[in-house]
Amino acid sequence: MPGERGSMMLGVLCGAAAGAFWGLVFLAPELARAFGPLELTIGRYLAYGLISAALIAPRWQGLAGRLGAGDWRALALLALAGNTLYYLLLASAVQLGGAAITALVIGFLPVVVTITGSRARDAVPLARLAPSLLLCAGGAVCIGWQALFLPSTRPVAAQLAGLVCAIGALASWSAYAVGNNHMLARVKSVSSHDWSLLVGIVTGAQSLLLVPLALLLGTRSHGAGEWALFAAVSAGVAIFASIVGNALWNKMSRLLPLTLAGQMITFETLFALLYAFAWEHRGPTPLEALAFVLVVASVISCLAAHRRPPARSMPA
Repeated sequence: MPGERGSMMLGVLCGAAAGAFWGLVFLAPELARAFGPLELTIGRYLAYGLISAALIAPRWQGLAGRLGAGDWRALALLALAGNTLYYLLLASAVQLGGAAITALVIGFLPVVVTITGSRARDAVPLARLAPSLLLCAGGAVCIGWQALFLPSTRPVAAQLAGLVCAIGALASWSAYAVGNNHMLARVKSVSSHDWSLLVGIVTGAQSLLLVPLALLLGTRSHGAGEWALFAAVSAGVAIFASIVGNALWNKMSRLLPLTLAGQMITFETLFALLYAFAWEHRGPTPLEALAFVLVVASVISCLAAHRRPPARSMPA
């Protein structure tokens, strides 16, 4: 149907745009290396919470009246799984194990989310999604091949710790993707953008709970220039990745089934690699170029699997 096809394409565009903004989070730990994962998590999400509160203030009374206690509990869990815990684990994985191994593990997010979504009623059968999942997994392996098999300057213990953190981030965000999709279908009276801002407010509150821990574990002082850079990186990631990126993702989640929405996460990996190439002033290696081809092919294959066959005309 034309309307259905239009909604699908709009959803894909929103998913791609969300990935473009989310890919920026992989650069943040490199831009602010003077600060640890805990500090980066607090900075990003404190900024996210403050900006969200300012944006939602004019509509606060009307929104608060539409949400029950269960909705607020869900917001707290989503904020923890999709933001606070996820980013803490992600930043730790990048700084301990490197961006490549982190991208490899996170690259399997679409596979996990799509398989989970295939269990829903009326979902596209997993057998039809298998080619897309295999292509996606192949792309993730290509991305991380060099990290796994080429020499690294990082200690083995640090790489293993980074791998564990990356797997934890994978599990955390997979839970968020499924739970957020369920809640967006349930609270239809709240717009996608406002839901993102509500998550931001709760995330900001959670980040405050981490401040005493950061002060306790702080091992060095920072100069004015480092703090200015930290503030700029935190605000930039909060605005572009958290507020804009999450709003686009929520819009996409209401347009696409979870089995297709899962594949949209691949755009985050693609854009993260593009930004990494620009940061390192280099082009892709043959394996990285192959990963691009496989990931794009996986999205196209998933789109094809979700197209409904044209209705057959009844014989006269």
